[in-house]
Amino acid sequence: MSDEQPSRSMVWLEASRPRTLPASLAPVVVGTAAAAEGTGLSHVSWGRFGLVVVVAVAVQIAVNFANDYFDGVRGVDTVQRAGPRRAVASGLVTPQAMRLAIVVAMAVAAGAGLALAAVVSWWLLLVGAAAFVALLGYSGGPRPYASAGLGELFVFLFFGLVATLGSSYVQHSRLPATAWIAAVATGVLAVAILVVNNLRDVPTDAIAGKRTLAVRIGETRTRQLFVAAIAVGLGLAVIGEPVAARSAWPLLALLALPLAREPISAVRGGGVGRALIPALGGTGKLELAVAVLLAAGLLLG
Repeated sequence: MSDEQPSRSMVWLEASRPRTLPASLAPVVVGTAAAAEGTGLSHVSWGRFGLVVVVAVAVQIAVNFANDYFDGVRGVDTVQRAGPRRAVASGLVTPQAMRLAIVVAMAVAAGAGLALAAVVSWWLLLVGAAAFVALLGYSGGPRPYASAGLGELFVFLFFGLVATLGSSYVQHSRLPATAWIAAVATGVLAVAILVVNNLRDVPTDAIAGKRTLAVRIGETRTRQLFVAAIAVGLGLAVIGEPVAARSAWPLLALLALPLAREPISAVRGGGVGRALIPALGGTGKLELAVAVLLAAGLLLG
């Protein structure tokens, strides 16, 4: 199958933006482990864990579909953009089909969230409703907050604090200190994913009038912000977590450090456009590796 005529399944896979999915899985993994800190996997409710995974991944895919749709119909995404092709802008998916896909992804998240609320607390429905409003407002509505430079705040709140703390809470209705530190660490690393994504798109976003944080502060400061986010996330993981857990086991996260070298080198080295695509995937792998290693350390501790 040629690039000009991709299969339908490949089109939807690309539209889901798999490089960004670690941002939804990482907080669930480490948040669940924080809830079972020192007690082992026997104290994990795998049913609740599975439901949280479904919610997190479905919300992430819904965000990506919504971004594809709104940026496509508004002319933000064009053939000149440096990143992977977008389904609506390239004509591979009609706007109507993408709207339906957004609804389906949100329905999957809502179904799993409803089941989770039924066994944990109905208050979780308010969290879910806030997430839905946020995902649609990211690129949609009269004033998309991604264009106001607030996208990073959304990612930090929902793919850091909410996802990690929520994953911990649904297990045993508690929020240990390790969960809070992990929430900030994963949130900052998730922000790094968005930062490098927006850095890549600065030229086309600026032309289209999409004033992301990267457009507002410029490429030099965006590169500095990316490195700072990586440093803070890793610092919290390898310093904050061992202190909070009173154990050396979370130092396992140090094993993820080599994964930071390539993304940081690409960003600090002045990479632009397509040269930053590997940095996007590499940052996602780094976040997931940190989360998995932290989870192992918390369980062993």
